[in-house]
Amino acid sequence: MTAAYDNETLRGLLPFPKRDANKYSRGHLVLVAGSATYPGAACLASMAGQCMGAGYTEVATDPSAAPLARALRPSLVVTDDEAWLSREPLVSSAHHPSACVVGPGFDPDDERSQCLLFHTLETADAPVLVDGGALTALATDEGRKRCAKRLAAKRPTVITPHGGEAARLAKPLGLPTDDAPALANALALAYGVTVALKGPVTWISDGEKEVCMDEGTSALAKAGTGDVLAGMIGSLLAQGLDPVDACLLAATLHARAARIAADELTAICVIAEDVIDYLPHAIKDMVATEAKAHVSR
Repeated sequence: MTAAYDNETLRGLLPFPKRDANKYSRGHLVLVAGSATYPGAACLASMAGQCMGAGYTEVATDPSAAPLARALRPSLVVTDDEAWLSREPLVSSAHHPSACVVGPGFDPDDERSQCLLFHTLETADAPVLVDGGALTALATDEGRKRCAKRLAAKRPTVITPHGGEAARLAKPLGLPTDDAPALANALALAYGVTVALKGPVTWISDGEKEVCMDEGTSALAKAGTGDVLAGMIGSLLAQGLDPVDACLLAATLHARAARIAADELTAICVIAEDVIDYLPHAIKDMVATEAKAHVSR
């Protein structure tokens, strides 16, 4: 079923905090991200998660990347990813919602990445978003088995592949890859997940409901913008949004922030950090558009 979201619907999904909110009720976001090779991914995803509204943002990263994350944002809670393997499982509840993003900046050839992914899928009683290098491990018999267990336990799982990553996920199952919306739907059904298949048009499917975000811009064709999107979606999941809603709202704001940044900086100059910096402008514009619509009625 194809669903339609207008600006009013999207605006209604924005997670404005309640008057009595605290940092825990606003969502605990854990990012298991980064590696010695790609330390910046943990920084970008966590900064985006904070900006998208999560009240308590924690990064579990490679020891070599931890000093960078700490120096970048003192408000981040930064731990060694080895500690993630031995701590109490992440649990989401109505009063203390939580979510986990795993994979931005992972080295797909590193067995450590596979261990971190499988541990997270197995233990987290909370929504889990799988991105980046962790998607390689997901495209295995063990990865699919972990997803099936989460589906049976009604634990939401989200994946955010670009076209090449989606093709790798499809290959072991023999799924056709020539039609993006069909591929998103097929991957959602095969893996038991919600899929945000990224591109100029981003197709989102949970196997039942399908939506698209067609506001993409070439300004986003820069390294790190996918890490930003993962952090944004994870933040919305941590604040209790439905996976399809979280993916669509984040993808829309991601694209609009990039467009606003390009208007100011040119599409040539926009980098991933700019998308985060202009996210507040995209949110304000979404709210202002709705306010103007009410005035004109």
